[in-house]
Amino acid sequence: MSNKLSVIDLFSGAGGLSYGFELAGYDILLGIDNDFDALRTFEKNHKNSKTLEGDITQFTYEKDIKPLINDQKIDIIVGGPPCQGMSLSGPRKFEDPRNSLYLSYIRLVSEIRPKAFVIENVPGLASLFKGQIKDSIIEKFTEMGYKVNYKILVASDFGVPQKRRRIVFVGLQNDVFDFNFPEFGMVTTEMALSDLPSLEDELGTEESEYSNKPQNSYQKVMRTGSAKLMNHVAANHNQKTKDIISLVPAGGNYKDLPEEFRETRNFHVAWTRFPKDAPSPTIDTGHRHHFHYQYNRVPTVRESARLQSFPDKFIFTGSKTKQFRQVGNAVPPLMAKVIAERLRDYL
Repeated sequence: MSNKLSVIDLFSGAGGLSYGFELAGYDILLGIDNDFDALRTFEKNHKNSKTLEGDITQFTYEKDIKPLINDQKIDIIVGGPPCQGMSLSGPRKFEDPRNSLYLSYIRLVSEIRPKAFVIENVPGLASLFKGQIKDSIIEKFTEMGYKVNYKILVASDFGVPQKRRRIVFVGLQNDVFDFNFPEFGMVTTEMALSDLPSLEDELGTEESEYSNKPQNSYQKVMRTGSAKLMNHVAANHNQKTKDIISLVPAGGNYKDLPEEFRETRNFHVAWTRFPKDAPSPTIDTGHRHHFHYQYNRVPTVRESARLQSFPDKFIFTGSKTKQFRQVGNAVPPLMAKVIAERLRDYL
């Protein structure tokens, strides 16, 4: 029996949030999701954890979770409930059935009564319906006896090479969580990726060798425990696409293109090239509009994972489309690790 604080991860995806907690010394008991491929990735990288696949609205602690984890005590619940379809329905507020995924998170916290919980979501949740969703979340957990605090965090403030903004709620039974974290040095896109093979003359393979030594402390951390380079396969762009990308400078976008090319992709993130000397923009789930700061291609799954702070030994499974989705939907593990370390001080 482990003496570590134990965690279950709701809406776990590939497990970025729980992996950060694992890096901080927690015991990850279980990941729950309805995404078959994401859970296979979760299992591959959380060796001692169980998974539960299916519709979370139908799962209960007593019937589904408790038997699966052999009645082990759950200290913390973490997760990022999807907010698609979030709605308010008159005076019923949060009880609208379209909010069933969020309500399932709240229900399971009520059933399990962990020492603490962590919710991660898009920053727009703070202002959605003039803040009523946020207020309803706080109200529900306060009624259960939790003291809830929240803050919009930026991943680059935690040593992650990405300007990802997310709202994080933390609830504790006996104290208020302090979101004033120590400062971390900025990690740029180049610092995160410069040791990886360029793939200029080849597409690469799912398993390959490192061609360079790590060039900075971030790369050393990312490569710890990884003997082979995985998930580093380039997209097969046609020559016209490569030629257009080549016209965009590092940190630029469609506005830097000649007039005849600007309308080929007509929206604000079109033809965006990562900056070289700053963190990247938010890593998404795989649409092909962000490009490497130096090479004329979209980033590989491994490069996207590096920008999310997944170490190279964290292997993504499934088709390349599904791998990109798993990376883009994840919480950056290094940010999660810092939150987990602070949370342990309260427990």
